[in-house]
Amino acid sequence: MSETPHRYTAELAGQIEVAWQDRWAERGTYHAPNPAGPWADPQGVAAHPGGHLLVLDMFPYPSGAGLHVGHPLGYIATDVFARFNRMLGKNVLHCLGYDAFGLPAEQFAVQTGQHPRTTTEDNITIMARQLRRLGLGHDDRRAVQTIDPDYYRWTQWIFLQIHGAWYDPQAVRPDGGLGRARPIADLEEEFRSGARPLPADDGRGWDDLSDVERAGILDSYRLAYTSEAPVNWCPGLGTVLSNEEVTNEGRSERGNFPVFKRNLRQWMMRITSYADRLADDLDRVDWPEKVKLMQRNWIGRSHGARVTFPVEGEGQGIDVFTTRPDTLFGATFMVLAPEHPLVDELVPGDAWPEGTKGAWTGGAATPAQAVAEYRRAASRKSDVERQSEGKDKTGVFTGGWATNPVTGTRIPVFVADYVLMGYGTGAIMAVPGQDERDWDFARAFDLPIVRTVQPTPGHDEDTAFTGEGPAINSSNDELSLDGLGVADAKERITAYLVDKGLGEATITYKLRDWLFSRQRYWGEPFPVVFDEDGVAHAVPDAMLPVELPDVPDYSPRTYDPEDASSEPEPPLSRVQEWVDVELDLGDGRGTRRFRRETNTMPNWAGSCWYYLRYLDPANDAVLVDPENEAYWMGPREEPVAGAAPGTRDPGGVDLYVGGVEHAVLHLLYARFWHKVLHDLGHLSSDEPFRTYFSQGYIQAPAFTDSRGQYVEAREVEEGVGADGHPVFTWHGEPVTREFGKIGKSLKNMVSPDEMYAAFGADTFRLYEMGLGPLEQSKPWDTRAVVGSQRFLQRLWRNVVDEESGEVVVVDAPLDDVTTRVLHRTIDAVRTDYAGLGFNTAIARLTELNNALTKLEGGVPRAAAEQIVLMVAPLAPHIAEELWSRLGHTESLVHEAFPVADPALLVDDTVTCVVQVRGKVRDRLEVPSDITEDALRELALASEKVRAAVPDGIRTVIVRAPKLVNVVPA
Repeated sequence: MSETPHRYTAELAGQIEVAWQDRWAERGTYHAPNPAGPWADPQGVAAHPGGHLLVLDMFPYPSGAGLHVGHPLGYIATDVFARFNRMLGKNVLHCLGYDAFGLPAEQFAVQTGQHPRTTTEDNITIMARQLRRLGLGHDDRRAVQTIDPDYYRWTQWIFLQIHGAWYDPQAVRPDGGLGRARPIADLEEEFRSGARPLPADDGRGWDDLSDVERAGILDSYRLAYTSEAPVNWCPGLGTVLSNEEVTNEGRSERGNFPVFKRNLRQWMMRITSYADRLADDLDRVDWPEKVKLMQRNWIGRSHGARVTFPVEGEGQGIDVFTTRPDTLFGATFMVLAPEHPLVDELVPGDAWPEGTKGAWTGGAATPAQAVAEYRRAASRKSDVERQSEGKDKTGVFTGGWATNPVTGTRIPVFVADYVLMGYGTGAIMAVPGQDERDWDFARAFDLPIVRTVQPTPGHDEDTAFTGEGPAINSSNDELSLDGLGVADAKERITAYLVDKGLGEATITYKLRDWLFSRQRYWGEPFPVVFDEDGVAHAVPDAMLPVELPDVPDYSPRTYDPEDASSEPEPPLSRVQEWVDVELDLGDGRGTRRFRRETNTMPNWAGSCWYYLRYLDPANDAVLVDPENEAYWMGPREEPVAGAAPGTRDPGGVDLYVGGVEHAVLHLLYARFWHKVLHDLGHLSSDEPFRTYFSQGYIQAPAFTDSRGQYVEAREVEEGVGADGHPVFTWHGEPVTREFGKIGKSLKNMVSPDEMYAAFGADTFRLYEMGLGPLEQSKPWDTRAVVGSQRFLQRLWRNVVDEESGEVVVVDAPLDDVTTRVLHRTIDAVRTDYAGLGFNTAIARLTELNNALTKLEGGVPRAAAEQIVLMVAPLAPHIAEELWSRLGHTESLVHEAFPVADPALLVDDTVTCVVQVRGKVRDRLEVPSDITEDALRELALASEKVRAAVPDGIRTVIVRAPKLVNVVPA
């Protein structure tokens, strides 16, 4: 038997932790009461005088490898914060679910034939066990999974709300602002009544139009619609890919297949209608400024002018958007994206027109051949590759000419892949004097360069000048911008363009409508069917959920993986009895034949709204009971801390924690869905996350061999070289160490299971929270974990005798010094916990624990109980065990957090500086509450002061208790 059978070891910690986790689960300790719905408990809600708090983490994806030690960082942080607030008397809802649709499980299904649901559920089981062992205070009743039909029924319902809505820019919102979503039925009634004119004024009314015509008009307004959209088509994978899934070489990140640009029918979401609200409402939330900036840059709102360049021989012109209309006099050529619809119209017959330079043709015999070959090459490049700064500028002349509207100069029109159809109008006016890309293109193709902004002295004449300065070379017979600054020049040229009918002031956005479909199996089916005319119809709510059928195989495929013109064959299209159905949609037209949508939703769908389902997951009547949503997420009277002054509280999750890698798309998509649901009256809050916190990463050593390939970090051995520096070897071969984010790709994963076994969950929690500020990335070092274990071991010994297991605290009063240290610690730790400063809270608790350890005669109960309560949010298991051994029969989860006595936070004495003519002459130790008169007398009684003012004193300035300034006569 061990000499200290009751010593706090990893083994004892494990026993304590599992026992308390079982007890919490049996008692429903972390079940948060709702005010309404299936789990209505108004009395439980009323029992929390401190109010309520909703604390959430970003949805995790259940990986087959389980958690590594980097994953729990945010989960532990939110748990500490939630536990602290429970002890403040608040009704705290903290829970976690699983974003379970995703490509990894489907790819595994393709390789093995195993249903992705089986793989995913096995992975969830592993992750749920690891999370439970961590001791997180989650309301486990609310652990939703996106793959559960009872969950994705509501994902489909939300899709139908969006599909059944349009954005009315003139509709007044409750806050007085303009623009909100309205039901599509309202729009249809406006067309029918004549309140809104039809797009085509051919004398017919709404009821005179065919079903197909009416559907086409409504679809052009719907917030969810189908469109022939330019996409990244990967025949080798049989699916469309997002830009993030395409490498710089224009190949698929998974499988390295060629990716082509082509038009395919896709579901889209009209997120662009919300661009202004998505940008402006960032002022109303408490988010890191860097994240707000990332969102604003993605939305890309720019003020400028739309300018029309007349085209030779064409009835129409080329529209461009520019944020620098003041540089219009320097536009010497135009460039269209390869996908621009005007390209084909600009290409002349079989001969190059007069004025064509040799460099412009790409070596092709005709313009048609040159443009076709260039377009084929461009279709094989990703948007990232096309926009690469270091990429050589390529392009071909279309054979068409336009006219600069302010100079009258004839300018050539090119096709070049550095212009994207998805930005602006897909066409640019090229001003090489003021744009580096245009400069490079002009030099490559021997095109004129005209500077329209005076460069600063010393500027390299062989480069574009992109700064600001007075306008030059910018005048015609009716207008002169010369000498004007940028702002004044913009205003004058825009007014001129409007007056001449050549353009208008306008705003444009980088944000594009959201591509919302995948040619995959493992995703939510669309609750939509198509009739024989191709018109989309919503499935009635009573038919939800539309469940995924079994399929003969999971491979999305095409007939030729190298052919850009091939068509996708989604796996769902192979289940003919599921695809072709007879349904009565309840529209009064009886049973008809329909064809289901065979694309599935992207995995963004279920993760856009899960935080709402947490609020009411047992409710099968509504998405969330309005009273529950208003209780947990509704707006408050006071604005959010960190929001712009004077803004209204938008409501939302009180604290949302997650990695910055999801700070753009996930947050943007969730905000869009939330605002639509708010506009349609389903939610009281109009932002999903009132406070967002981006935690840093945990980094760990990674090792590469001589080929630059990563090797398993756990298999690397460390030694010492002849020079005394560490050397690392893997299977006897030298390897190079670096530090990087923990993960499979760097082969440096450390499992929390290892930490549980070696130290216990509480030690692991304490170590991660003590590594440094939560928002910063920090290095992992398993060897350093023992320091956190020692802290808990000292805490244990201050309460429990390691030999007998008996409680050793004493019923003796605290001395004055210890009392003061205790209360200062309480005050500081409360502040740290409230501000997510867990590393500094641990440092303060360590100091207090060490001070208690040094007390002679044992630790007084008053101090022991207070430190146990303060440690509880960080290390809940050992705290519960010690609290119980101290004689308490109830859990400390809802025990009141210690409160400091303000009187004990004030120093008894302070140092007062006494100055004569600004020079320090004496320092006096005085009571902190000394009066000005008493301090004046003490200062003037000082021998050093008297010696410094031999000629007398003119005046004495007293700033009690820290400063006296004596002015000699």
